Amino acid sequence: MTGSVTAKYREMRVNATDLFDLVLLALLLTCAIGIARLKDLAACAILFSAYSFILCLVWAHRGAPDVAMTEAAVGAGITTVLFLVVISRVGRREK
Repeated sequence: MTGSVTAKYREMRVNATDLFDLVLLALLLTCAIGIARLKDLAACAILFSAYSFILCLVWAHRGAPDVAMTEAAVGAGITTVLFLVVISRVGRREK
């Protein structure tokens, strides 16, 4: 009986890579829910930038450094700046 419990424990072990993936997934979900619920558009833009940066980490961790660099430059960089410029012109609060 003890041997079968040990074998099941070995099968259920989570390695560091899986744990890192789960943490990133939890952060992505938290950012996505926060973006959907916030009424302050500037805060949404900043949270969207964080979402893009976390997604950049996911791509880098998955072995796609070219996609990660593109996500960092476009998603977390240019898009956030454009969002903030537009928000400064139209107003910060959603009606």
